[in-house]
Amino acid sequence: MILLQCVQLSKSFGADKILSNVKLEVQSRDRIALVGRNGAGKSTLLKIIAGELSYDTGDLIIPKDVTIGYLAQDSGLSTELSIWDEMNTVFDHLKKLEQRLRKLEEQMSNPNNTNYEKILHDYDQLQQDFKDQGGYQYEADIRSILSGLNFANFDYDTKVSSLSGGQKTRLALGKLLLSKPDLLILDEPTNHLDIDTLTWLEQYLSSYDGAILVVSHDRYFLDKIVNQVYELTFNKTWKYTGNYSKYLEEKAKRLELEMKQFEKQQDEIKRLEDFVQRNIARASTTNRAKSRRKQLEKMELLSRPKDDDSSTNFRFEIERQSGNDVLQVNDLAVGYDGGKLFENINLKLTRGESVALIGPNGIGKSTLIKAISKKLKPIEGTIEYGSNVSIGYYDQEQTELTSNKTVLQELWDDYPQTLEKDIRTVLGNFLFSGDDVLKIVADLSGGEKARLALAKLMMKKANLLILDEPTNHLDIDSKEVLESALIEYPGTLLFVSHDRYFVNRMATRVVELSSNKATNYLGDYDYYVAKKLEQEEWKKLEAEKAALKGKKTETNSSSTPQTKNDYERDKELKKRERQRQRQIEELEKNIEQEEMNISSWEEKLCDPEVYQDHEKSLELTESIEKSKEKIDEWLEQWETLQEN
Repeated sequence: MILLQCVQLSKSFGADKILSNVKLEVQSRDRIALVGRNGAGKSTLLKIIAGELSYDTGDLIIPKDVTIGYLAQDSGLSTELSIWDEMNTVFDHLKKLEQRLRKLEEQMSNPNNTNYEKILHDYDQLQQDFKDQGGYQYEADIRSILSGLNFANFDYDTKVSSLSGGQKTRLALGKLLLSKPDLLILDEPTNHLDIDTLTWLEQYLSSYDGAILVVSHDRYFLDKIVNQVYELTFNKTWKYTGNYSKYLEEKAKRLELEMKQFEKQQDEIKRLEDFVQRNIARASTTNRAKSRRKQLEKMELLSRPKDDDSSTNFRFEIERQSGNDVLQVNDLAVGYDGGKLFENINLKLTRGESVALIGPNGIGKSTLIKAISKKLKPIEGTIEYGSNVSIGYYDQEQTELTSNKTVLQELWDDYPQTLEKDIRTVLGNFLFSGDDVLKIVADLSGGEKARLALAKLMMKKANLLILDEPTNHLDIDSKEVLESALIEYPGTLLFVSHDRYFVNRMATRVVELSSNKATNYLGDYDYYVAKKLEQEEWKKLEAEKAALKGKKTETNSSSTPQTKNDYERDKELKKRERQRQRQIEELEKNIEQEEMNISSWEEKLCDPEVYQDHEKSLELTESIEKSKEKIDEWLEQWETLQEN
């Protein structure tokens, strides 16, 4: 069933055309992402569909019985009701049905009522309607939604007006989900959500009965949720089938094909023009030349394919290389006002690593990297830095920026020896051109401040970058440029991010922070999630095994045969233990072999013919360094397996 159609929809604000000839169709259970550069009109289109904005030309077709629910960006609830009472307003229609049921029950208590049969019939019908519409489970639904959106520990009598902006936005989302419209329109629904809440929301939306139309900068979220992508760009709408990653692949293929077609046509045009020019004046060939000219005139010219509007363009370089050991954190405790956020934290960084620091909100991730960046003094423990380590720190709060300076001054004052034209070139790479460089920092948007902070970070040329939520406030294009720059970065990375797509692309290791330890996972975010699930399964199996043993002891029936399920569990445990042992043995074998290689190469370096040959000695030294790095990595894996 078609829920919505946009046909040649256009919208302008004054002389600025925001939307032009937009084509969009939503059918039942569609999951559609709307993507495009900042300013392409995504939020405007959502508001038009939700009925909050008018459109200039075209048609918006929505069947009368289709219900639409809309969550605007950062739109929180404004009410003096409690959390529970506000959520209950979604079900006012069920409460009215319930009141009618109670009245009919009163009438049914008198069997002598002249309309008794009709009352019974009406009661049966009304009770069925009440059940079908969720009358017996809506309170459970409210609790489930509030729990999923991280309100499980709240007093439900808390006034909504006393909550923070982010909490009000989460409640608005919860209220919308409870209403279960045919079409759910979400503008940046992942703002203010931590990773656990995001995971819950993804699972909820995956099984949602209605259709979903969403705008989001969270690419991991889009990959999990959507099956279609509409791109708004250059007053055109492009439709792609698949999730966000598939959209990127298909878009790249489309642009490549269009470029080939454009270049082929350009070659054809040049060939025809050359023929006309050479033959138009000759009597014997003038007719053929005129024919070619007509062919040129009738040709529908293709425009040169272009990707989106300008995006940032930069790369991170280093002044000089650090030693192999970059950082060692020992038994660290950090906090504020005498209280500890965490303690006993140990962390090691080696050159070239890209380490993601993750954990629940409030655990102290930002505090830890502030301490490592020398912005905060530890309460206990030590932080040791390797040789030649220089730190570049990116603060998500942008406290490193001076609010009353211009953009140009902000960068130039830090690097006064650099020529103004070079400073302007750097700022131009971060989309500050012309009079933009004279803007006051305080007047910049969140995205502009983020780009300016990245420009300062790039100029520092540090070999250890410590980043706190670097993708906040960046649009998708800027995120991808940042990722590409960091992937090519020759130094070491330590970062905090809620952007799971970013973590997946960047991390070679994930460190999970808790109040009393830091746990290492040697892989990206998907690997971390898989290992966490595996550990949970192990805990369940161990608990079940312990419970089974306890049960056997209580009943004194050691001769009782195992059930099939118990046998399968034990079989699975033994299988996993064998796999773990094999992995340990393989790692030990690899480490032993690599140590033999190192020993052999070091012997060769003692040979005068070798160490006097600069190229050979350099090659051997590099091989030794690479082998040592491999051994360090394998040892960490070995230690993790031993702990498990």
